[in-house]
Amino acid sequence: MSRTSAEPKEATISVRMPVNLKDALAELAAAEAKPVGELLRDLVRERVKRAEREKFAAEARRQSLLLAEAARYSASDEAQIMRELDANFDEFARERAARETAVEAHATREKPSP
Repeated sequence: MSRTSAEPKEATISVRMPVNLKDALAELAAAEAKPVGELLRDLVRERVKRAEREKFAAEARRQSLLLAEAARYSASDEAQIMRELDANFDEFARERAARETAVEAHATREKPSP
């Protein structure tokens, strides 16, 4: 069957490393019952995911700072949204405090007298 894509599904990478590091990697792979290649692929995947998370976090921070700056102006949409969020949070906090008080009151009534 011929390939439907011009790009190969996998590529080979040659890596030079000190013998002691190669031996340690082989020991680690043996301890995990994995081939060295699979262990290396796992390590590369983890590093790529970490880089993606770091890039996402940096972009989220950048956007957050832009929104915070815009929210400093009381007439802005961002400031209005922050006021609404604060009000919602205050309402949530009051409701939670009331639930906790009710639970504590119920627990106190349920305790047997000594």
